[in-house]
Amino acid sequence: MAATFVGVDYSSDGWLAVAFDESGYDRTELFGEVGELWQRYEEQDPRILINIPIGLVASGREERPCDDLARSVLGPRSGAVLTPPVREATRKRRYPAAKRVNERKSGTELSKRAFAISDEIAAVDDLLRNVPEARTAFRESNPEVCFRALAGEPLAHSKRRAGGYAERMRVLASHDPDAAPVVQAVAESTDGADVAVNDVIDAVVLAYTARPANAPLRTLPADPPTDEHGLPMEIVYRSPEPLLD
Repeated sequence: MAATFVGVDYSSDGWLAVAFDESGYDRTELFGEVGELWQRYEEQDPRILINIPIGLVASGREERPCDDLARSVLGPRSGAVLTPPVREATRKRRYPAAKRVNERKSGTELSKRAFAISDEIAAVDDLLRNVPEARTAFRESNPEVCFRALAGEPLAHSKRRAGGYAERMRVLASHDPDAAPVVQAVAESTDGADVAVNDVIDAVVLAYTARPANAPLRTLPADPPTDEHGLPMEIVYRSPEPLLD
């Protein structure tokens, strides 16, 4: 079976997955659970880039190197990189409990933005720890890092503003002249679902990054460390040259 290249962004209505095959854009699907997404693609030799932290800190004050490095290359868009909760905190259902655990384990405060996706972080973490085949398919990425790599410079505008949408569409069009119809097709596929425009753009750039191109896949950092379960702490992007020396 031909390989499949998937970009995944979590939206209010579930996991938004944009898939390319070797000839181009294939499909867009929404999944209620990340395990359902894996079941859909596991037989298709997938490369899945997902906008969720993989490789978590168990304890200690040091941040994941990939997060610090991503912020350093994003400039004004550095706020797009969250510090994920420590692993134990992702299993807490209420913010006060998660905040206490995070402070006890790491000495740092847990942001509400990071807590808001802790269930999704835990779901991906459980999948990769329990399904060896999924470990080789799923890799962490960040849409803003992907856009930074494609653009060759930090982006000027927030993705939640009209100027940011236009800026990102120009970057995608410079990468693929068919990008605009792809974005339109993805958006139309989410009709009736609670999916924001920026979720569509994010999933599309992750899918383009997963898809083979002239430039190689690279990681921040270039030699990623692993967590206590052997999961890499990395952010994947595609670029002719490394974003950092």
